[in-house]
Amino acid sequence: MGENNQQQTLDVSTFVRIRKWYLFALAAIALTIIVAQVLIQRHLNDQLDDSRVINVAGRQRAYSQKLVKEALLLNSSHLDEPERKELLHRLRNTLTIWKGSHDGLQNGNDSIGLPKEDNKSIQQHFNELASHHNAMVNAVELMLTSQDSLKSQNQLDILLAHEEPFLEKMDAIVNEYDAISKEQLQNLKVKEYLLLAFSLLILVLEVLFIFRPLSIQIRETIRDLVESKLQSEEDAQEIKNMFEAKEKSLQELKELNFVIDNAALFASTKNDGSIVFISKKFLTLLEEPKMAPNTHLPELLTIDEGQRQYLREILTKPRKTIRSEEIEITTKSGKKLWLDISIIPIHPSSKKQSILLLCSDITERMQNQKKVEQLTLQNYEERMKQKQLQAGLIVESQEEERKRIAKDIHDGIGQMLTALRFNIESINLTNKEKTKEKIDYLKELTSDLIKGVRTATFNLTPPELGDHGIFPALQKMTSELSKLTGKNILFENKAEGNTRFDSLAETNIYRVTQEAVNNAIKYADANYILVTINLTNNLLSIVVDDDGKGFDPSILDKPPKNSSDGGMGVFFMKERISYINGRLFINSSPGEGTRVTINYQLSETQQEVEP
Repeated sequence: MGENNQQQTLDVSTFVRIRKWYLFALAAIALTIIVAQVLIQRHLNDQLDDSRVINVAGRQRAYSQKLVKEALLLNSSHLDEPERKELLHRLRNTLTIWKGSHDGLQNGNDSIGLPKEDNKSIQQHFNELASHHNAMVNAVELMLTSQDSLKSQNQLDILLAHEEPFLEKMDAIVNEYDAISKEQLQNLKVKEYLLLAFSLLILVLEVLFIFRPLSIQIRETIRDLVESKLQSEEDAQEIKNMFEAKEKSLQELKELNFVIDNAALFASTKNDGSIVFISKKFLTLLEEPKMAPNTHLPELLTIDEGQRQYLREILTKPRKTIRSEEIEITTKSGKKLWLDISIIPIHPSSKKQSILLLCSDITERMQNQKKVEQLTLQNYEERMKQKQLQAGLIVESQEEERKRIAKDIHDGIGQMLTALRFNIESINLTNKEKTKEKIDYLKELTSDLIKGVRTATFNLTPPELGDHGIFPALQKMTSELSKLTGKNILFENKAEGNTRFDSLAETNIYRVTQEAVNNAIKYADANYILVTINLTNNLLSIVVDDDGKGFDPSILDKPPKNSSDGGMGVFFMKERISYINGRLFINSSPGEGTRVTINYQLSETQQEVEP
């Protein structure tokens, strides 16, 4: 079959190539004929022009003689006045025509059909003739205007003296025109012979390279057709034998199909998904007692439109390999079934590909697997809840401890240091100068101690967090840190009212925000830090922006080594926010500052708005 196709392709290409050459040869012959006609027509036009020029040139000789004759008659004495006037009129007309024709031969004249003369040889003749022509024209014009017979006789002598040289030159010009015409005719003959030779050459080439190969090709084609006929008869006999074997195999297949039909789940479809055959057991499983003609398998398998669309895609898509997968279907009664389907392509290389579908009912296995997954998920969720509860208890215990420490420092050490400061200020010693220096030093030291104690107290647990909630606590934190550090730390609250959450959420959100601001102060070298709060659609969002030096965010993916570089702080921030199921985003790049975003989703029961 492959050799036959290759031979047919070769024959077609051969005929196409011969046809191209044949058309090319015909086009060349047609072009030769057209060129020959163009040359002939052009030569005929040139001949007409040359004939007209030769005629006018010859007429110039006759007009020059007529001019001389009329001048002689005009100079005779036996003419009366009317005859003399008539002769003057004729002489004037003859002079006009003679001058116009002479000018037309050189410069062209459309009224008498004369082209402009471009031949240098003829132009040279006319230049040599110009002196004789001008002398004769001047002589006749003077005779026409003069009344003196003596002057007329002198002009007549001039006219007669230049007549013969003029005639000789005109004869040379006429001969030159004739020679040019003959030369053009000879050139045309040569071109015609060349075109004829070219046409004959094309005909010879057609015979050698077109008609002869074509006749050979036709003879070989006829021989191939005879051989193909014999081969076709042999193939027909072989097909007949194969058909008989196929009928026998079909009968055996029917017998086998009867057995399988009642024991397996299988179906056969066309490439568009329409059912060719489906087993009785499959119909029973699908709760379909009968199947309508031209039913498509996806519509029969399930009533769910999404499942139908997916089945259409996998069943109608052309494929070359077997595809197996597990899918869920819904019967007409609403029953959910799971099938393990194997899609087997039949005739995968044909455009009319059909599909054989082999299925297994795995509904019970899938139901058991789903139960196992549910139990596993429940155990996982219970473990996560326990971990979150433990973490929350740890955080709450830490906060209680910090509150206790803060209370002790504030109520005990702070009050004592303040009293010490007042006592020292009241000292009155004899050496006033040294006493003053000592008192100033103690004042400064005492103020630093008080500021440090208050800062430690504030960092441990701000009273605003427990009394008023997260919003006032964050505002107080930014205000105090701005005073302590001298940096521009701003606070912007875009939320409406003061919303309270559970203590665990408020504590962790406060600590994460506090850590973000402290990182900006310690490591970012920021001049401006902005803390923004927003609450929309039960989503609390706190954003900390700074204009510091920034950093490469990829370092956050590495595990922290120590707390000096801020790595542990970020780690604890992530841990704290995960306790309350919040989300933490850190965006930064070197030289462009840092943005830390804290998102916390609120439930309806968590919100409590203070008046």
